[in-house]
Amino acid sequence: MALNLLAILACLLIELAVVCIFIFTVKRDYFRNIEDAQYQVFWSDVEALLASTAEESNHDTEKEQ
Repeated sequence: MALNLLAILACLLIELAVVCIFIFTVKRDYFRNIEDAQYQVFWSDVEALLASTAEESNHDTEKEQ
């Protein structure tokens, strides 16, 4: 019984911590530009892919000559 009470108390403390962190992040406006980060990651991946294919094509043309 004591172990169950301890587990419930721990869960409630974790929940309280998560709610406090959520309120802190909303008040600090951390969720303002979440879409911008998504597109930065996407476009950096596309640029890396294009750069690697350009290097491969340059390498292939050098082999042919």
